Amino acid sequence: MPRPFVPRHRQSHVFQACLFSITGEPRTSRSAVKAGACAGGRGGETCRLIARSARPVTLRLAVGGFQHETHSFAPRPTIFADFERPAGFPPLSRGVALIPALSGSQTALAGAMPVLEEAGATLLPLSWCLGMPAGPIEDSAFERIAAMLAADLSDALREGKVDGLYLDLHGAALTDSIPDAEGELLLRLRRILGPEVPIVISLDPHANLTAAMVEYSDGIVPYLTYPHVDKRETGATAARLLLDRIAGGKPYAKAFAQLDYWMTLSSQCTMVEPMKGVMAKRAELEKGIAALGFCFGFPYADFADCGVAFAAYAETREAAEAAAAQFLTFLNGLEERFKPDALPVAEAVALALESSRGANGPVIIADTQDNPGGGGHEDTTGLLAELVAQGASGAVLCLINDAESAAACHAAGEGATLALSLGGKSDGMPFEGEARVLRLGNGSFPLTGPMGAGNHANLGPCALVEFAPGVKVMVASRKTQAYDQAILRHLGVEPKDCPIVGLKSSVHFRADYEPIAARIIVAAAPGPVIADPSTLPFRHVRPGIRMRAGDFGGRAVG
Repeated sequence: MPRPFVPRHRQSHVFQACLFSITGEPRTSRSAVKAGACAGGRGGETCRLIARSARPVTLRLAVGGFQHETHSFAPRPTIFADFERPAGFPPLSRGVALIPALSGSQTALAGAMPVLEEAGATLLPLSWCLGMPAGPIEDSAFERIAAMLAADLSDALREGKVDGLYLDLHGAALTDSIPDAEGELLLRLRRILGPEVPIVISLDPHANLTAAMVEYSDGIVPYLTYPHVDKRETGATAARLLLDRIAGGKPYAKAFAQLDYWMTLSSQCTMVEPMKGVMAKRAELEKGIAALGFCFGFPYADFADCGVAFAAYAETREAAEAAAAQFLTFLNGLEERFKPDALPVAEAVALALESSRGANGPVIIADTQDNPGGGGHEDTTGLLAELVAQGASGAVLCLINDAESAAACHAAGEGATLALSLGGKSDGMPFEGEARVLRLGNGSFPLTGPMGAGNHANLGPCALVEFAPGVKVMVASRKTQAYDQAILRHLGVEPKDCPIVGLKSSVHFRADYEPIAARIIVAAAPGPVIADPSTLPFRHVRPGIRMRAGDFGGRAVG
């Protein structure tokens, strides 16, 4: 039987791989606004809010967001300026500026707002910001962001009743002193709103879902895809769940579970097995309940709740627990399939060279351990050095984040040759050599791929350079994950015409690159986003967790 739920912040010890329940009062029956009752379910037409009283009510709904994926061991901390103008995403926006800034963007909030407006709600825009993944957020930066959201919500309450709150969160943020930043933020906002006002949140599936997040919200809706191509659809689903919760008048019963093992980033791709089958099972189990929010975890956060977790929401405690128990059993049976699978960089390049001969399309090498989407600084040069060493003529690497080298290329001009000490600012290992400047760009262009369309890149001065024996490298002034072909195209490179394309990414690149790829190889060149997280010096993860899936005799904390 499931254990009674105890909020984690009040637990004296931590249970693993077991079920916790959060029970609310039984809900009244609802006729029309259940997610499954909408045409198409997730992403279907907007549900109609059914009035529960004799007179029409215009809902006042607050919306906002805070996004960061924190890598405890990344070399660079996250400061407030990182949230002001992130490359490839909307800038920090507040109040009335939020709606035009986020509308049409590739964000969950952009999907939520139209659904709420179509239901007749008045939107109360708070604040929204996103910082690119990096090291722990400085406490002062988090406090400033949390204070903005709290002040904006308090202002909205002074103007009138707030009927609900939707937040576009990530779920894997931590600060210098707060291991569960989203849980802390939700607690503060819950104190402002009081216990009765519904809060629904959307999450990135790389969230490290915690009991506090579940306790202080009424519903959690993570993206269903990795690569994350359903952000807007997720926001729309979360908005419908919020309307559903308001119309029902009572909280859902909840069940929350955590697994005893971690899933590596590369094994979490929902386009292929085993995660493709996991998501199909999740959808099957969700049909009989209100929601089943599944988070894969971000296995680089050094705190007790790091890992895979999910929450089920239903009309009754029994239904929520039954769905959660079935999903937990299913996931435990798949553990062996989530082991690390990256190749050593020399082996990966050799395989790429062999595979590219006569191939119909580029061979993609994913430089997974310097993935800026996982906290890498995007300036390690291990893959570049190996491409040069093995004579990979015609190969292109996207990209190296090095503002100094980009500026030097712009000063030299197109066609010039100069000595570069490229990258290596984060690890002290630059690539040094003579490079020819092929093309210059300003780094400002629209993204076009499935994940990026609707967002605008702002990478600062960029350059395409070439090292002997013909290995090309894109150099940028700001980091961004290499998941969109438009990044190379803005410097005149057509990815489908290249024999080998190296990408600083783990999985997101697959959305735009898999259709043109002859083969995809995941390489483990030096970098902080370790393909096998069990090799990192964790100190605070919960006892008994298996950091390498299936390694029952290997390293486990506790």
